[in-house]
Amino acid sequence: MKLLGLLPLALLLNACQGVALLDPKGPVGAQERDLILMAVGLALLVIIPVLFMVVWFATHYRESNKKATYKPHWEGTVQVETLVWLIPILIIGVLSYLTWVKTTDLDPYKPLPSAERPLHVQVVSLDWNWLFIYPDYGVATLNTLTIPQGVPVTFDLTSATVMTSFFIPDLGSQMYVMAGMTTHLNLLADHPGTFMGHNMEFSGVGYEAMRFPTNSLTKDKFDEWMKAAKSSPATLNLDQFTKLNTPRAGLPATTYASVEPDLFGHVLNLFGGMMGKGTMMGMTGGAMTGDAMKASDSAMPMGQPGDSMKMTESTMPTATSK
Repeated sequence: MKLLGLLPLALLLNACQGVALLDPKGPVGAQERDLILMAVGLALLVIIPVLFMVVWFATHYRESNKKATYKPHWEGTVQVETLVWLIPILIIGVLSYLTWVKTTDLDPYKPLPSAERPLHVQVVSLDWNWLFIYPDYGVATLNTLTIPQGVPVTFDLTSATVMTSFFIPDLGSQMYVMAGMTTHLNLLADHPGTFMGHNMEFSGVGYEAMRFPTNSLTKDKFDEWMKAAKSSPATLNLDQFTKLNTPRAGLPATTYASVEPDLFGHVLNLFGGMMGKGTMMGMTGGAMTGDAMKASDSAMPMGQPGDSMKMTESTMPTATSK
């Protein structure tokens, strides 16, 4: 009989294996899963008694039950009032504590504690593809991400198009990606495997195709992958980036052996210049040519990753009255 009592719990845990949020592969995702389960558990403290009382009241106080005692005046009962108010207060108190503590613990900008040196990855959202730049290694990948197992990964994210949202459910923490500015995210995979990443923000007709595999490799295999990446025949310069930065979905996964220096900064400056000098940027079909990007960079100071756009009245277009 005791084994039968554990059967529902075993079935629930088995069902969680197919849900990335409930079967995380990293410490951030594990904390978020625990937070979800705690919130659901607190909600069930209210939901289960309410459902039970709905059935019990409907059956016990039915018209045909002559044994039920009719007591219409109970609003001043101390026991009932205490129960009605104490349980919600306790639940709200626990939720408030969890919100306060976990907001700090799960801050996506907060570096993850580890003895390993973090891997730095710059992410550029395109229409409708993902570009990953490894600035410490001078390589890049398109529509595929490779990271070492057990090593923190620090992401800097920006967009070369509209706002998107970067999310790897197995690892946790969704982060918005916006043009002209940088957001940050820290994740870690403590299991090897391949985990799918998604764009969770609708961004046009190719939105559904913005998926990418995240390959978590052991350190030795990651070093082997990086060595192979540096020998790839493909390279990524400004002109090649311009070709990528045109609305197309489903481009094949590609590894680039070299990357234009500070390409991430170029993308940031692209939108900083557009706000103030849109007519001077050499725009063609919504994308900027390599020469125009170089001209833009020479015309305006290079922004540091993480800086917000600064607009002044002198750079803002003015309307003329008729």
